[in-house]
Amino acid sequence: MPSLSLNELSILLLEPSDTQRKIIMSHLQQKGVSSIQTATSIDEAKAIILRHKPDLIASALHFSDGEASDLLQYINNTPALNDIQFMLVSSECRREQLEIYKQSGVVAILPKPFNAEHLVTALHSTIDLLSHDELDLSHFDVHNIRVLVVDDSRMARNIIKRTITNLGMQFITEAEDGAQAIKLMQDTMFDLVITDYNMPSVDGLALTQYIRNQSQQSHIPILMVSSEANDTHLSNVFSAGVNALCDKPFEPQLVKKILYQLLEE
Repeated sequence: MPSLSLNELSILLLEPSDTQRKIIMSHLQQKGVSSIQTATSIDEAKAIILRHKPDLIASALHFSDGEASDLLQYINNTPALNDIQFMLVSSECRREQLEIYKQSGVVAILPKPFNAEHLVTALHSTIDLLSHDELDLSHFDVHNIRVLVVDDSRMARNIIKRTITNLGMQFITEAEDGAQAIKLMQDTMFDLVITDYNMPSVDGLALTQYIRNQSQQSHIPILMVSSEANDTHLSNVFSAGVNALCDKPFEPQLVKKILYQLLEE
């Protein structure tokens, strides 16, 4: 599939404030986005999505009939809607309030007010998730790479799967946490592990320690995807043997660059 352009993107702008809605629409139009639907409530957004599924939802945080997380959960629980990308636009800056969105696999979290660079990055990340751009590797046939994706969020796993599928990877196995991943690795060989940091039972750090110290696949490349901001925790994962770290939400082009470096070493 050839890469999309910004004027081909279909966006649902979900914003209760008339003023903010006009401001965001103006920014989108200035960047070449012309297909924009608008809604002011969660219920109105759901009705629009069922009539015409957008490529991307750009949503505020709070509404009279719920939160953006309610719509995210609705999308996550409706298989026909799972390929809709979600971008949060909010003045909220408290980590604990934003964590659920980072863990849910949103394509971007934009601050209010945001600048043009933030918006362009988010829009291009959406395009990357909708387009195919295969990795060209010297040592591997990208179609045969066996990947284990480990994350307790189904939506986050879907984002990761979509990203690496667009890069040409076809053999993808999912695990809901580190404990399930360990069981899978005891029976199956993989070429790459992509894991979340924060997970119940066995987290990404413990999984990395198991892979490096106890598994038969101790040299496998490990990419950790995390919203963790604690420098000590991040230092610990590198000490444990993580090869690369990528933020949540992540940029597909950055993931492509990281995976190329990991698999070409």
